[in-house]
Amino acid sequence: MKALTFNNKLELKQDYPMPDLKENEALIKVTMMGICNTDFEITKGYMGYNGILGHEFVGEVVEIKGKDKSLLGKRVVGEINLGCDDCDWCKAKLSRHCPNRSTLGIWKKDGCFAEFLSMPLENLIEVPENVTTEEAVFVEPLAAACEILEQKHIRPDEKVIVLGDGKLGLLIALTLNAMGCNVLLVGKHQNKLDIASAQGVETALLNEIEIAPKYDVVVEATGSVSGFETSVALTKPRGTLVLKSTIATGKELNLAPIVINEITVLGSRCGQFRPALRLLKQKKLDVKPLISKVFDFDDAIEAFEANKQKDTIKILMKVN
Repeated sequence: MKALTFNNKLELKQDYPMPDLKENEALIKVTMMGICNTDFEITKGYMGYNGILGHEFVGEVVEIKGKDKSLLGKRVVGEINLGCDDCDWCKAKLSRHCPNRSTLGIWKKDGCFAEFLSMPLENLIEVPENVTTEEAVFVEPLAAACEILEQKHIRPDEKVIVLGDGKLGLLIALTLNAMGCNVLLVGKHQNKLDIASAQGVETALLNEIEIAPKYDVVVEATGSVSGFETSVALTKPRGTLVLKSTIATGKELNLAPIVINEITVLGSRCGQFRPALRLLKQKKLDVKPLISKVFDFDDAIEAFEANKQKDTIKILMKVN
């Protein structure tokens, strides 16, 4: 089968071995994938991962090894963390924190940038009929946006600001707005902010706002040290700073304001897929304007190059 692999270099292989199915696993024929910034970071050495890349996909179940055949022939998406099913985290349905987990296309599990992949049945969720395949590709990053509201209750009267107008920042702002939060999205690119404002989100350019502790909840989604520092400065005393970016830096950071202002810092990563699918099913937001271009999987290397461009939001790949 065709597969986009990384082993010190990015390569589209034509004869990669088909996955072997374990008990209670499904074989999925991939129809569409999304390129994430994490995929790009892996090609720079993140996680030390080698293998098939990719964790955002939609596909059709074509084979099942196990008694439950209910998903056979169904269009599905898949939760990306594969737990051990035995630890306290897995028993609490928090396999994304299982210490023995593997993660699709990121850690110890071949990813979805291939014609076929295998996944445990318990990780798969059927895509509703009224959700298009292009929309369903966004479920994984959309679930990460929904995770904020799983971790923290945001009152209707609280002021929320999201920093960062990349795909994650946009999805977070659209999600919080759809859930009735009083949210302001701030970024540096008017064309990207326009996508959110067209769906009723209040937006502003970074140079237009006052940098002062005025917000009850601040979501940092810029991926930069300066974004983190600005986020701290915008958070009210006893407010909450939600960190969505994984920022690795050797730069010295001044954390004194967090202590002085008694700011709660909340790390937020992966989320559950079902709430994200419900948002799409109920048409609470529109992710289609985030799609910059759809490439054929045969042009996967070109698609990766396009993903590096600053004006790109989301690149998808389809398998013919």
